[in-house]
Amino acid sequence: MSARTTAFRTTLRAFAAKARSPLSRAAVRAYSAKPAANKSYEGEPLGPKSAAAVAREAKVGAENYAPLPVVLSKGLGCRVWDADGREYLDFLSAYSAVNQGHCHPKITAALSAQASTLALTSRAFHNDVLGEWCEYATKLFGYDRLLPMNTGVEGGETAVKLARRWAYDKKGVPPGDAVVIMATDNFWGRSIAALSSSSDPTCRGGFGPYAPGFELVPYDDLGALSALLDDVGHRTAAVFLEPIQGEAGVVVPGDGYLPGVKALCEKHGCLFVADEVQTGIGRTGELLAVDRVGVRPDMLVLGKALSGGAYPVSAVLCDDDVMLNVRPGEHGSTYGGNPVACKVGLAALSCLIDEGMIANAKAMGDALDARLKACVADRRIALATRGAGLLRALIIDDADKPGALAYDVCLALRDRGVLAKPTHGNIIRLAPPLVITQADIDEAADALDDALKLFD
Repeated sequence: MSARTTAFRTTLRAFAAKARSPLSRAAVRAYSAKPAANKSYEGEPLGPKSAAAVAREAKVGAENYAPLPVVLSKGLGCRVWDADGREYLDFLSAYSAVNQGHCHPKITAALSAQASTLALTSRAFHNDVLGEWCEYATKLFGYDRLLPMNTGVEGGETAVKLARRWAYDKKGVPPGDAVVIMATDNFWGRSIAALSSSSDPTCRGGFGPYAPGFELVPYDDLGALSALLDDVGHRTAAVFLEPIQGEAGVVVPGDGYLPGVKALCEKHGCLFVADEVQTGIGRTGELLAVDRVGVRPDMLVLGKALSGGAYPVSAVLCDDDVMLNVRPGEHGSTYGGNPVACKVGLAALSCLIDEGMIANAKAMGDALDARLKACVADRRIALATRGAGLLRALIIDDADKPGALAYDVCLALRDRGVLAKPTHGNIIRLAPPLVITQADIDEAADALDDALKLFD
């Protein structure tokens, strides 16, 4: 153990002792030990305020996350500051929830004004904002109806329920027999239904029994989907897919895949559901990722940046034929469609459109792609890059340090003032807010190149 690691552990334990509680072993591992036996980069220790915050959380918080060791206390636009005042460029955007940038003034003003006027009515009564938001969003995205929820996983659950009800009422599937087809390596949350439809053992394992009614096929494989639909298409309610798989490592399908999925759905009389919780709201340089290939899903699931990260807001959009099969009392949420959510949602969408963020995402995405390709050309450990707009991935050659090198690079990147996080072991996802500038792109790319040099 290095002297730096020993000193840092001592600091953390001192803060825990001051709080009259021992720091948990898991927290010590997460913040000061090596995530893999062959980890070589220690990184800079946390400042005293940040270390105190970590120790306090470790005392009473659950251990269901292992965050990168940084404690954030302020954000504005593309930049965030830690508890000790250090500044960073945010290249994760809260997993694309903060597309409009941290603390966008239009969004925060809408939240503050509505929260001080009327925050919640439940759906027992009408409120005077829900119709305005639904009208704006349905016109923008091109659907008849919107059902509001709060989180992305609730949006996914809602889509599954709507698809099943449509299958029973309109397609004539026998009760209890409806199937929803999803792709391997999907990620849409951690509810029981979401993990029941997952192929990821870390998401799924140890939480059974699992919900029935889900089938998996390989992503970007029309042949496999066609074969499965030939078998179960008569009772398939929907094919539910991410247009780009974000959590799986920014996996972009071939241009013919989504149009092919839509055609197969039409052939077998089932719905195509697009999970755009992460890829929508301008992230890929289009309003929706499906717009890149000209496909209109039968149902659209949105969340994250639907509120600009200021408040939990999600929604499912579809036409009357699908939406109106669910009647009063059969689905809902106390907070879904509350006045604050609606005002925040209106502000988040309008500033995205009015301020040209989608076009900026495309232009800055091209600039980031060029810099990442330069890293691939110049740095041995940078194997490849992929993505669309400002949703990008850098694949790291971690053969010498499996499961550790991408984390090491992110730690070194943090020490150079840029925040990103690895996914699926050796993939670094890069997704800054859509308000990023060319100067920011260059600053982050220079930091990334410098970080890669340490391990090249």
